[in-house]
Amino acid sequence: MGSKERRIREKEWRRKQIQEAAGRLFINKGYNSTTLEEIADMVELTPGAIYRHFKNKEELFTSLLMIPMKNLYNQTKKIYNNHTLDVEDKIIKIKESFFNVIQEDQLMIRTTFHLQLGDSLSTINHELLGDINDLTQKTLKFLADVFDEGVSQGKFVPRKGAIYADMFWGIITGIFMYEEAKKKINPSKDFLKETIDQAFDIFFSGAKLKS
Repeated sequence: MGSKERRIREKEWRRKQIQEAAGRLFINKGYNSTTLEEIADMVELTPGAIYRHFKNKEELFTSLLMIPMKNLYNQTKKIYNNHTLDVEDKIIKIKESFFNVIQEDQLMIRTTFHLQLGDSLSTINHELLGDINDLTQKTLKFLADVFDEGVSQGKFVPRKGAIYADMFWGIITGIFMYEEAKKKINPSKDFLKETIDQAFDIFFSGAKLKS
C-alpha cells in the first residue's frame, strides 16, 4: 500500500471514529448539549483536528444521516428488484425495512427533523447535502415506481406514485417523531410498532382500488 492510499484510509478511519463518538454523545446528551470539545476528548483529538474533517458541529451531526440512508436505499433497491414479489408485498416489505432502519438508528429521525426544520443549511457542505438528497430521492423513486406499477395493474386508486411515496414517508417519519417526543414524557409507554402498523393499514386500505 502506497503512502497516499495509507493517508486516505487513515483519514476515513479517523472520520468514522469521530462520527461514532459524536453519535454516542448526541444520543445520550442531545445535539444542543454536546460540544465539539467533548467529541474531541472522546477520540483524543483537539477541536481543531475535528475541523479538518467537518466544517462544524452541524455538518458532523448531518453526516450521521448518510449511514442509515445508505442502508435504507440498499434495502429498498433489493426489494424493488425482487421480481418474485407482487406490488403489495413489495410495499409491505419496504415499510418493514423503513421501520427497522429507523428504529435501529436512534439518530436518524432526530437528524432528519433537525435538518428539515433548521436554519443552518447554508453552513453544511453542499456535497454532503447533495448526497443525502440523492439517496432520499432514489429511495422514494423506487417506492413511487412500485405504486405506479400497482396503479397500472388496477390495484391502487389512480394517483401519481410520487404522491403515494411522499405520504408513505410522511406517515412513518411523522409517527416516529411524535412517539419519540411522547417517550421523553413517559418512557414506559411504547406503542410505536403498533401505531405504525395501524396507520399504514389505514393508508394502504385507502390506496387500494375497491372492486
